[in-house]
Amino acid sequence: QVQLVESGGGLVQAGASLRLSCAASGRTFSMYVVAWFRQAPGKERERVGSITGSGDSTYYADFVKGRFTISRENVKNTVYLQMNSLKPEDTAVYYCAARFSTSREYTYWGQGTQVTVSS
Repeated sequence: QVQLVESGGGLVQAGASLRLSCAASGRTFSMYVVAWFRQAPGKERERVGSITGSGDSTYYADFVKGRFTISRENVKNTVYLQMNSLKPEDTAVYYCAARFSTSREYTYWGQGTQVTVSS
């Protein structure tokens, strides 16, 4: 069982940076792939990116490549989403989710944190 708690959201101006954190419970956190998703009002949820359990591989959606970076510190059971050059269209609720390395579905989800980017 894994419990996830996001933090770090807030209201910023366009061009600013934010770092979101996803703190996880559990002793085998390094065996879980973690992804960040976001959902804007009236839009479907979309995957922002993901990171493998060891942190040696990451994936990013085209709309954040070059601006967002995902990293993790397994000793702290924490995954980060560094967001730079934020745009108003990045406004959304951001969620972290985890799946066991051999699973296809993200089983565990956090409650989400709001990110609002003003123009």
